[in-house]
Amino acid sequence: MTTQDVWRRGLFMLLFAIAFGGAQVVLNVVAIIQFVWLLFASNPNPFVLRFGTSLSVWLADVGRFLSCASDEKLFPWKDWPKAG
Repeated sequence: MTTQDVWRRGLFMLLFAIAFGGAQVVLNVVAIIQFVWLLFASNPNPFVLRFGTSLSVWLADVGRFLSCASDEKLFPWKDWPKAG
C-alpha cells in the first residue's frame, strides 16, 4: 500500500465509524419498534425482522472493514446486505 492508499483508507474508516454510530442508533430504534410490535401482535414483524437482520450484517461488515480484516467495499458501493 502506498501512503496515499493508507490515507484514503483512513478517510473511509472515519466515515464508516461515523456511519456505524448512526446505524447503532437505528438498530436500537428497530429493537424498540419490534418490542412494541411483540406486545400487541405476539409475533415479530417480518419487515422489521428482515431489516434488523440486514442491518446487523452491515454492522458486522463495517466492523471487519474498520479492523482491517476485510478490504471489501461496503454499502453504498455494493448492494445492501440481504437478510438470512
